[in-house]
Amino acid sequence: MTTLPTSTDKKLGLVIDLDTCVGCHACVISCKGWNTENYGAPLADTDAYGANPSGTFLNRVHSYEVQPSEGAAQLIHFPKSCLHCEDAPCVTVCPTGASYKRVEDGIVLVNEQDCIGCGLCAWACPYGAREMDAVEKVMKKCTLCVDRIYNENLPEEDREPACVRTCPAGARHFGDFADPTSNVSTLSAERGGMDLMPEMGTKPVNKYLPPRPKDRDRSEDVDILAPFLEPVAAEATGFLGWLDKALDAMPGGKT
Repeated sequence: MTTLPTSTDKKLGLVIDLDTCVGCHACVISCKGWNTENYGAPLADTDAYGANPSGTFLNRVHSYEVQPSEGAAQLIHFPKSCLHCEDAPCVTVCPTGASYKRVEDGIVLVNEQDCIGCGLCAWACPYGAREMDAVEKVMKKCTLCVDRIYNENLPEEDREPACVRTCPAGARHFGDFADPTSNVSTLSAERGGMDLMPEMGTKPVNKYLPPRPKDRDRSEDVDILAPFLEPVAAEATGFLGWLDKALDAMPGGKT
């Protein structure tokens, strides 16, 4: 079985803002595209447009309707991928050492050459963050785009996970949680960043920012465009007035 490092130099991970995510799935598409073309074996898709489609995704977005104790129901979009846990059970159950956690940055990866496709890591993960690739017969998971974040051939602004770079709403943030002054540490502290299922004891690195409370009745919202949508004249004059009368005079026009 594989052992976990007692500590890591960095704790790279994501902060995901559930108040900002609009459920557009741009992160899903960019993740699929980047990881199919670059790191590891391609992410398979079989019978994509048929009756029984099957595909491998490292990032998925689930949507839930939540009814608060007060106020209207809310639609919450919930992105989910590997959380790169400090106490990652997927690593310790791996019989070949294919799953491992890096000492230098805390990223959990799979060495696909050593993976035998036994599926034990998927059973051990409480978040359902690992997927067996039906074609390659190896386990797949989020890599935090390790081949992007250290790639000096890319512009500096592109050295972040594809999902973060693509998010049009700015709901995803990448950084080092070991640094208390980093953007992710600051966001998590200010907005009450939460662990997913903390009762499992896995100590996930990724944090979720809760939706902000909706403290007013949205039915009372004022349409600020309403004054501009009112007709500027009750009766057409000038050229438009002449055109209106000419059209009325034509066969089939108003009588």
